[in-house]
Amino acid sequence: MRVLIIGCGYVGLPLAAELVRQGHEVFGVRRSEAAFDEMKSAGVTPIAADITQPADLQNIALPFDWVVNTTSSSGGGVEEYKQVYLQGNQNLIDWLATNPPKKFVYTSSTSVYGQDDGSVVKESSPAEPTADTGKILVETEKLLLAVATEKKFPAVILRIAGIYGPDRGHFFQQYMRNEAKIPGNGDRVTNMIHQHDVVGAIIAALKSGRAGEIYNVVDDEPVAHIHFFRWLSETLGKYMPPFAPEDEGVWKKRGVTNKKVSNRRLKMELGYQFKYPTFRQGYTAEILRLEAAGKFNPLPDPR
Repeated sequence: MRVLIIGCGYVGLPLAAELVRQGHEVFGVRRSEAAFDEMKSAGVTPIAADITQPADLQNIALPFDWVVNTTSSSGGGVEEYKQVYLQGNQNLIDWLATNPPKKFVYTSSTSVYGQDDGSVVKESSPAEPTADTGKILVETEKLLLAVATEKKFPAVILRIAGIYGPDRGHFFQQYMRNEAKIPGNGDRVTNMIHQHDVVGAIIAALKSGRAGEIYNVVDDEPVAHIHFFRWLSETLGKYMPPFAPEDEGVWKKRGVTNKKVSNRRLKMELGYQFKYPTFRQGYTAEILRLEAAGKFNPLPDPR
């Protein structure tokens, strides 16, 4: 297959490398040439382009069999979300209209679920986020679902949970720096997925995902904050983090939902099998990787 990966970053670059390994011809798009050498060494043909600029897309030779959009807003606000996600996908749809791919996969987010009652959510559950950025992601999904229905555009949407893996994992890294806090009584649930399994799920969607469908990409064990930190504490021999009021600013931003995201459709319909079915396997692998690289230097407990 001739494959285009848009956004060759934390997920897109290992995805591109794995597709090359499987024998595909892969092209990778980034807004700058910062990682071009790394892309080339992985066998990926690099392209400098910005999907918010339609003229940039016209310089890329069509057609492609598979297109994957893994672009990120880089933590931007509402306007950047509109440009990168909503307008960016509209630009891609317009550009691909004359030579549509066999499959188009877009990586959305489980943040579109606004549930705050600890309930189990699946793809058919209401997607009614309270955050303005989440609302833009919902708009983007609706755009892709509409063109899938009305124009037979082969869009598949993946709602990705919080990604962790090599050198990434917000709560883990906070814990290692002794900066972690447990919000409230610690019963809020977080949903995670290892980088390796995000890549695997995207490939499964490229091969077997149905156009116009949504699949949650999350591991088998949504976990309450207190249980996650207790596992880290027992595994690493460190103290538990202190508790903190939920109204602290960081939790107003990050702890606005409380839900358990189901991955049943991903496993049942796409037959995906996880390498890291829970955070325990995934973070054990990361700790061992850091130790082998001589980078495992947790700060001593301040108590």
